[in-house]
Amino acid sequence: MTTVPTLPLSHGAQLPAIGLGTWPLDDDAAATAVRTALEAGYRLVDTAENYGNEAGVGRGLRDAGVPREEVFLTTKLNRRWHSVDGVRTAWEHSVRRLGVEYLDLFLIHWPNPDQGTYPQAWEGLVGLLEEGKARAIGTSNFKPAHLERIVEATGVAPDVNQINLNPYATRGASVAADARHGVVTESWSPIKPAEMLADPVVTGLAERHGRTPAQVVLRWHTQRGYVPIPKSASPQRQAENLAIFDFALADDELAALDGLDRGEEHVTDSDEFGH
Repeated sequence: MTTVPTLPLSHGAQLPAIGLGTWPLDDDAAATAVRTALEAGYRLVDTAENYGNEAGVGRGLRDAGVPREEVFLTTKLNRRWHSVDGVRTAWEHSVRRLGVEYLDLFLIHWPNPDQGTYPQAWEGLVGLLEEGKARAIGTSNFKPAHLERIVEATGVAPDVNQINLNPYATRGASVAADARHGVVTESWSPIKPAEMLADPVVTGLAERHGRTPAQVVLRWHTQRGYVPIPKSASPQRQAENLAIFDFALADDELAALDGLDRGEEHVTDSDEFGH
């Protein structure tokens, strides 16, 4: 079983350096995927209210038999809860569906600036952190301007900002803003689009290192200090995605992958989309 290294978060928790994404798995598929992933050595599991599979994720956690304190469980709240009290209600719903007593990481899923109340939601998350109901708190899909606003409002920066990030979308401005505030960047859809895994730069490095293209891209994430959360329901693919800490990409190889960046044209605009 692979042992995964961890990264320190600003409020004291240790975040595993790679995790399991669960979108768009339903409850049954999520339960099986979480169980097999935990058995393989994963210790970070990511879900969300909007995925509709929190109950399945919780079942997988129990089925795996791994002690609760060894698993870093993340979920996210929707826009309807963007108020101080609403965040508390969202927490209550999520822990009940998951069948747990606390969350390791609770995220605002999208900023929804059209609604304009994400600073109040952030204030609510800070309260949950102070009460020990969440070991870490964070944001998802926050741009630098969104991040600056919540830090200005509360004086508290997120532990994590989870964004769509991969070599085709390196998200330089967001990564730099996260770093300025001591925020760890998590990567959702870290090995998509599929065409990226067929890119000659990626396949060439995979051949050079005797690895799969996905392993090369995931190693790029971890060596750049990002925490990827690839989704896979296949035990074999899960194991491959996890087996990336026994090789390293050279500086010029990392730079070659950086050079694949296509900007943010295909990244969902969180000023326009959210739920």
